[in-house]
Amino acid sequence: MKKKEIRLKCWIEIDDEKFFGPGPAQLLELIDEEGSIAKAAKRMKMSYKKAWDIIDDLNNRGQKPYVISRKGGDKGGGAEITENARALVLQYRKLMGKLNSIVEKDEATILKLL
Repeated sequence: MKKKEIRLKCWIEIDDEKFFGPGPAQLLELIDEEGSIAKAAKRMKMSYKKAWDIIDDLNNRGQKPYVISRKGGDKGGGAEITENARALVLQYRKLMGKLNSIVEKDEATILKLL
């Protein structure tokens, strides 16, 4: 028997370019947990440069910063997400929950037709 499933991806675009979606949402969540861009990137099996590029894009194209980083020093560096980032991730996760509920409701009926 073949495995059948409906998969849904949702992202936000600004000026026809991807801005926010599952990857950036997970990165922000992990930065919040780890307090570090490098540790968050490592957990995602992503290069630090790619993680920094995502953060830089979010901070530059968004209305407000999403991540604040601190340079190393006596206390070491680190990063934290802003309240704006927390709110965006929360609303994005709520939206994805609603969309996935809609898909799950009709998935069995649709997949029987395949």
